[in-house]
Amino acid sequence: MFSTEYKLAIVAEYENAPNGEKGALLRREGLYSSHVIEWTRARDAGVLTVAPDTPSGPARRRKSAEQIELEKLRRQNEKLKAELAKTQIALDIMGKARMLLEGLSESTDNDGPPKTS
Repeated sequence: MFSTEYKLAIVAEYENAPNGEKGALLRREGLYSSHVIEWTRARDAGVLTVAPDTPSGPARRRKSAEQIELEKLRRQNEKLKAELAKTQIALDIMGKARMLLEGLSESTDNDGPPKTS
């Protein structure tokens, strides 16, 4: 159905796509995330490789377990950085909302009830 070269190219493109663009890649190619997951596992297990006699450009070395782990950790690090940035923005907004509410509370405390003579 799909050639080995195509599968490897899609896996590489998917892994290098920034967050938010991975879905666009899948839609463009008419694929499901399960395809990429399956192909990635096959590649990492050494099952999905280009035959040496297949002319597919420059010869690629097979990635070592350390290289695969390093790439995985780098992707995880980028994801965590994005989550941290979102959390920091949320905390900043919450701090500003708290200050606003305190200011409103103080202004209503200072107004007090109207005095009658």
